[in-house]
Amino acid sequence: MQARRLLPILSLIAVLSLLTAVSVGSTSVSFDMLLKSLIGGYEPITREIVMNLRLPRALNAFSTGGLLALSGVLMQILLRNPLADPFVLGISQGAAIAALGAMLLGLGGVAIEGAAGMGALGATLLVFALAHASGGWTPQRLLLNGVVVASGCTAIVGLMLSLGDETHLRGMLFWLMGDLSFASFSPTAFVLLVFSAACATIGARNLNVMARGEIESQSLGVALVPVRVVLFIATAVLTASAVVTAGGIGFIGLVTPHLVRLIAGSNHRIVVPASVLLGGSLLTLADTLARTIAAPRQLPVGALTALVGVPLFLLLMQRERRVTG
Repeated sequence: MQARRLLPILSLIAVLSLLTAVSVGSTSVSFDMLLKSLIGGYEPITREIVMNLRLPRALNAFSTGGLLALSGVLMQILLRNPLADPFVLGISQGAAIAALGAMLLGLGGVAIEGAAGMGALGATLLVFALAHASGGWTPQRLLLNGVVVASGCTAIVGLMLSLGDETHLRGMLFWLMGDLSFASFSPTAFVLLVFSAACATIGARNLNVMARGEIESQSLGVALVPVRVVLFIATAVLTASAVVTAGGIGFIGLVTPHLVRLIAGSNHRIVVPASVLLGGSLLTLADTLARTIAAPRQLPVGALTALVGVPLFLLLMQRERRVTG
């Protein structure tokens, strides 16, 4: 598919996914009702459902999916590893430790979100410090330290779950698996997504060069260390923002860049905005399914993305092997 056609198609899919998320539920909302609710001309109950319940959740899902997808693109460039995803460096696990600690202390709302953000950034700094301690870090060293930190954090999370109060266990497990049920709309995450996507698209030339390898990047005049630091910090901030909003949601950041590259190639001027649009749409639709498929009960959206992401990723890898073989 030509790149100039891909972005308009993904933009249309993004709009349709948001409309679907707002319209589908225990109370169906037609397009006419939705339009009148948005301009304040419909009955108060419908407007309450649209404006205060479904629309904020849909926007949260879209911004979280976009953040994870963009973080996955940057992580795969940084580590030069197509299997890298936003959680490979232990960022989400660090956020989980801090968030679960806040839950065990009986805190809620803003305190849990703040703790998750601090935990994510703390894990990022720890991985960076360990990788840099040996005298300069490489993608391989960074990846290995991230895997070790992630494993340690996962063990701590398991101990916290086993020793924690059973009354908080369900909420803790849902947060770990990814849940948008109780997340209030985060304009900061949405603004961060738009700003980061714009910056990455503008800097797509450097991203294209970085993806080709260290030797070619240096020969073309790219300052590797500053660019790596910027990519590392950006990936950490994007992932932390997504984790704070929705907990641990996997496979969006891993599968989305692969799918976009198979369709449109490896030019990051297209890959970046396409991944953001596709990642946001996928998570919005997955969250809509999570809250409706077993209604009135709601499922953790992270479990659905994993169920869909695993076979989809295997299919993508099989197709890629056929193309390269």
